[in-house]
Amino acid sequence: MSVEHAGAAAPHEHGRVPGERHAVGYDEETRARLTADAQEIIARYPQARSALLPMLHLVQSEDGYVSPRGIAFCATTLGISTAEVSAVATFYTQYKRHPNGTYTVGVCTNTLCAVMGGDAIWEELSEHLGIGHDETTEDGAVTLERIECNAACDYAPVMMVNWEFFDNQTPASAVEVVDRLVEGAPVAPTRGASSVCTFKEMSRVLAGFPDGRADEGVGAGPATVRGTVLARERGWTAPSFDADERTAATGATHGVPDAGEAQSSAERPETTPADVSPAGEQRKQKSDDAKES
Repeated sequence: MSVEHAGAAAPHEHGRVPGERHAVGYDEETRARLTADAQEIIARYPQARSALLPMLHLVQSEDGYVSPRGIAFCATTLGISTAEVSAVATFYTQYKRHPNGTYTVGVCTNTLCAVMGGDAIWEELSEHLGIGHDETTEDGAVTLERIECNAACDYAPVMMVNWEFFDNQTPASAVEVVDRLVEGAPVAPTRGASSVCTFKEMSRVLAGFPDGRADEGVGAGPATVRGTVLARERGWTAPSFDADERTAATGATHGVPDAGEAQSSAERPETTPADVSPAGEQRKQKSDDAKES
């Protein structure tokens, strides 16, 4: 558990009972284990603070969310403030600020998936589970999310469980998957790993500790590689990027536009009359003053 119990009610395994206090720190054994993992993560980077993202996944793999004690651990280990850690943890949606379910079920409702039935899948699951976006079932098994894009438009509509793909879903098939998860039955994604791991286990993988399942199953199915197959069958090739060939094909007299012309990527001069004018200097001074205040 990631909390100290206040007493009366028994907590759900996935989170806190209302009125409970967050634990203020890890026990010695847990802290030693997390510290060893954190040092391994930090060693990957030239600056320690660069390890913050995977370290947030690390504490999430311990607590099931980015807990207050997890934030404190990251801040102390990296020598930064808890405010800096919290700023990052609240920016990215993969970091949870409240206890998450064993399985995060994400339904894509972005344009293509929505057109193909993503909205219907979302509505069916939300009604079936009795929860809305970023809410968790009472038994702690499932957290349901609306996802903007699962980056799998070739298999729309797509649902993900702890970021494993479930392609070409229907409302009925999505409910079946979720029911099997709740029952504790083994569930296999349509691509990738041969089974779905827990949210905590996946968080540890995202922290940079492989679970040995990366090469299981099919990574890219027929729909994904269809363009490549057609290109090989028909002898299609990508346009050349040779500057001389491009000039000949377009009839242009030069391959790269001069500074100031359309499509030029020339950098702006370091100083212009506006930069050194009294008005420009005054604006700069006001900006500097505001940054220091």
